[in-house]
Amino acid sequence: MIELESVPELVDPVMVAAFEGWNDAGDAASTAVGHLDREWKGEVFAALDAEDYYDFQVNRPTVWLDGNTRKITWPTTRLSVVRVGGDKPRDLVLVRGIEPSMRWRSFCNEILGFAHELGVEMVVILGALLGDTPHTRPVPVSGVTSDADLARTMDLEETRYEGPTGIVGVLQEACTHAGVPAVSLWAAVPHYVSQPPNPKATLALLNRLEDLIGLRIPLGELPEDARAWQLGVDQLASEDSEVAEYVQTLEEARDTAELPEASGEAIAREFERYLRRRDGGPGQGPGGHATESGDGSYLRDPGGRTRPPKPPRPEPGRGKASDDKGAKGSDDASESEGEDGSGDRPEED
Repeated sequence: MIELESVPELVDPVMVAAFEGWNDAGDAASTAVGHLDREWKGEVFAALDAEDYYDFQVNRPTVWLDGNTRKITWPTTRLSVVRVGGDKPRDLVLVRGIEPSMRWRSFCNEILGFAHELGVEMVVILGALLGDTPHTRPVPVSGVTSDADLARTMDLEETRYEGPTGIVGVLQEACTHAGVPAVSLWAAVPHYVSQPPNPKATLALLNRLEDLIGLRIPLGELPEDARAWQLGVDQLASEDSEVAEYVQTLEEARDTAELPEASGEAIAREFERYLRRRDGGPGQGPGGHATESGDGSYLRDPGGRTRPPKPPRPEPGRGKASDDKGAKGSDDASESEGEDGSGDRPEED
């Protein structure tokens, strides 16, 4: 453990975590935490020792120049705090890093040590997976937990997933066993346009997080970036009849599956979000500054995007919900393949 600064005193803190790698399709989850850190000007107070958890042949350090001095940035996981004012102030502890290469249990224990020391009331872990979902429809975001009481009180799904897992699933289970309420939010990223960034998926995660923790999150240019991203993908799809036909197939499947849900709960949630933004609320401060990693670089020129690979022809039954999801919206979030295209799939704990 490398202590960077003294740990601050926090008000009703919630920990929000995301990790680059297997559980971060389109970089949607890590970019969401980066957005929170940037907009609310997070202050880093600790970092995990890179040598304890990372294989530097997998996640290599980078060399850069500070004037005439060469410096090295090591891959790690950093913790920062943001102070959110307003009528009901609440602080956030942001955990952002790379999925560790080794010692996952020790890694989670260090994170939990900070959660206990800071009095964290709940841990929210963001993830993103590749799915059979059309880019033209709202991004499905599933909220799952291993805590039956939390699932009932917060209108979440109790996970029933069995299979390979990533650091998101391991950390959620570690929180559960340690008695810390934990929730995972999963966004489904279209597998046929999986290259980052995906501001539309990032925006969907932030909207769901806003509903979950009751804070108004300043979105900055994200809505504009999401629209630009969709227009860019629309243009690319229109240039290939097979891609356009495939997208239409996904749209029809999605619309058919969601017909019964176009009612009460979803409409009420959108209306509540509208009222929060109209009336103002916590988090209405000015925008923040750019981070070193440049996470604010979203698509602005649709013509500058790399053409997505041509998707396979849809197979019978593809895109239907599987029993290992146990999360709302999972009908559209198939775990058909991992980010590396190997066929492995990220889990949804």
